[in-house]
Amino acid sequence: MKALLVIDVQNDFCPGGALEVPEGNKIIPGINKVMSKFDLVVASQDWHPTNHGSFASNHNKTPGEFIELAGLEQILWPDHCVENTPGAAFHDDLDIDKFDAVFTKGGNPQIDSYSAFFDNGYFNKTGLDDYLKSKNIDKVYICGLATDYCVKFTALDAVDLDYKVHLLEDLCRGVEINVGDINKALDEMREKGVEISKSEEL
Repeated sequence: MKALLVIDVQNDFCPGGALEVPEGNKIIPGINKVMSKFDLVVASQDWHPTNHGSFASNHNKTPGEFIELAGLEQILWPDHCVENTPGAAFHDDLDIDKFDAVFTKGGNPQIDSYSAFFDNGYFNKTGLDDYLKSKNIDKVYICGLATDYCVKFTALDAVDLDYKVHLLEDLCRGVEINVGDINKALDEMREKGVEISKSEEL
């Protein structure tokens, strides 16, 4: 059984959003197109309280600076995907009626949560792994935003959780804070055993 994991295709990560990923909206038609090819379609949603520790504004600092949060090095972001705001909503063009389940992440102000499975310190699960296993899913295909952050960490955790993992590279876009970050993320995933593929191969 195979599932499609749609990672954080939210307004704040698309052009015009608070933390826009270049061309983040360009992947949406392709995601909509492939949903019907899967036994299950599950989405993750960044869902932060206003006092989240990853927000630069809560430390009087500038986005891009680093602090320590929950004992981990944390890059500071602009305020984004604040719970129950338009920025946290899925993009209007995304066919959310096809989602079988949605898992939120990043609700604990004390720690960030890139992966759709765990927070960054592995203190708490989102429930996604238990849900997929209850549905007898053994293979996951991952798409969404952003390649070099939430998509990458979701893929790496999925491998550790014993799923066969495919990344649909053409249905992802990256932040690329530093030149080469996307390629570095792809290499890291490949080395861990993630199969890098294209949606046309489905």
